[in-house]
Amino acid sequence: MRNALAIYHVAFEDLGSLGGILTRSGFNITMADACALDWSEVDPLAYDLVIVLGGPIGVYEQEAYPFLVPEIELIRARLARQGPTLGICLGGQLMAAAAGARVYPGTAGKEIGWGALHAGGDISRLPALSGLLNRQVKVLHWHGDTFDLPAGAWHLAGSDRYANQAFALGDYALGFQCHLEVTAAGLESWYVGHAAELAGAGVSVPQLREQSRRYAPLLAQAAGDFWRSWLAGVFA
Repeated sequence: MRNALAIYHVAFEDLGSLGGILTRSGFNITMADACALDWSEVDPLAYDLVIVLGGPIGVYEQEAYPFLVPEIELIRARLARQGPTLGICLGGQLMAAAAGARVYPGTAGKEIGWGALHAGGDISRLPALSGLLNRQVKVLHWHGDTFDLPAGAWHLAGSDRYANQAFALGDYALGFQCHLEVTAAGLESWYVGHAAELAGAGVSVPQLREQSRRYAPLLAQAAGDFWRSWLAGVFA
């Protein structure tokens, strides 16, 4: 049995469909609330896998949310030792920051909704991701910030609006700006938890719900295939 630590920032942005895949792949999962965690008690190398999940704050808001400082340090320590690490949305931005890249508000505005991924220049480094580049498969985008690609990172995917949607650091660390883990049922909590953001961005919840019902099942299948392939490669 391997041990995984999943760090979340708001409870409803959870592991989604990835949780069941990790369990079936033999992982014991510990969930940790980044906002309330005693970071001095966390050994960054004690887990076989660390997953850093999303949230509605910016990496650069460290004065308002000081826990971001030790969180970045934990990720940096894992990267230095090539400890398997996965970052999703805010987690991917934190990984980029830990690897020395700039994270900042996106100049193309908020990207909220379902859309396709496009192959990055280094997609051949991770061919398993190609299944998510099928035009029939849409991923969920829900962010306003973006990041520069860390030095030495593989550029795996982008979107119509933002170039950096997926990157890897070697075969041990993977960062996503987009969400592969969401389910249609789980997103119901997002619509409430992010109600102010959706209203401010002029996003229709009924329309987004209908898109989620249409695209989430296809995503779950394609993402499941990808997660299993990636885990098998990292933990071969």
